[in-house]
Amino acid sequence: MNFTSLVRTTATAAALVLTAGASHANELRIGTASQGGAFYPVGQAISTLVNNYAEDLTMVPVVTAGSVGNPRLINNGEVDIAITNNNLSVLANKGVGPYKKSGAMNLRAIGSLHFSILHMMTLDGSDINSIEDLKGKRIAVGPAGGGTIPFLGQVLGLAGISMDDITPSFLSYGDGFSQLADGNVDAAFALSGYPAGAVMQAQANKKLKFIPITDEQMATALEKYPNYNEVVVPMATYGTDTDGKVLGVNNMLIVDAGMDDDVAYKITKAIYDHMDEFRAENAFAKQIVPAASLELKIPLHPGAAKYFAE
Repeated sequence: MNFTSLVRTTATAAALVLTAGASHANELRIGTASQGGAFYPVGQAISTLVNNYAEDLTMVPVVTAGSVGNPRLINNGEVDIAITNNNLSVLANKGVGPYKKSGAMNLRAIGSLHFSILHMMTLDGSDINSIEDLKGKRIAVGPAGGGTIPFLGQVLGLAGISMDDITPSFLSYGDGFSQLADGNVDAAFALSGYPAGAVMQAQANKKLKFIPITDEQMATALEKYPNYNEVVVPMATYGTDTDGKVLGVNNMLIVDAGMDDDVAYKITKAIYDHMDEFRAENAFAKQIVPAASLELKIPLHPGAAKYFAE
């Protein structure tokens, strides 16, 4: 290829890149989690609503490591909007906990989503009947770096034990609960919306039970960790003999504080003006209470605040 042809080819390629960039200038990326979790289908449903109802905007769901990693992706500009929870968004904005290396972020909320609960489960008939009984046991704790790990550490602390007192298996939720059903671990944990597919699969083969939190432990947890909530999971959900009284945390949509106000407003309106459609498309959306968006632990983005004020 001679010099003139090379210049002409390079110029053409550059034009194509610029054209492609321009055509996707208003395409937003929403950080979710793995495709086997609850966040990905929620992100898909949100993307559909934005694509249908937010003028001049499009959105695509992106597979990510999940709730812990998503604030970093927002902070780094790798995604435009993401799903995480109350607890982690607070830690991210303070630059503490799993975000010490990242430093304080400047995240804002778009709105409230469904609850994630800490499933703490074992086989029916197991001798594990309390958090204390987990000491020395083999426990599937979810993927390394996932949202279950910091939550689990705090729950173990309610009984005066720590991660050093258990033998953790860092498995996906599906693999962890499969291992529980097979008897290869003594208990399995998952921070997920409910009903969780991983738990449903396991209980199809083996009868499960919740590892209970005492009233005293629950009161201590709610006082010490105000971002958490008490959630009661009806026994019919997983065929357990009793309701599960568990700790939960409200999930939310987050963006960087620098997002354009009009873009944030359009996203919020596309989602929360069409909750009937959202709930019809995604089972977890049935648990969403839009008014809870006014009680999240980080500030609403001004664009979202405008929508909810209306």
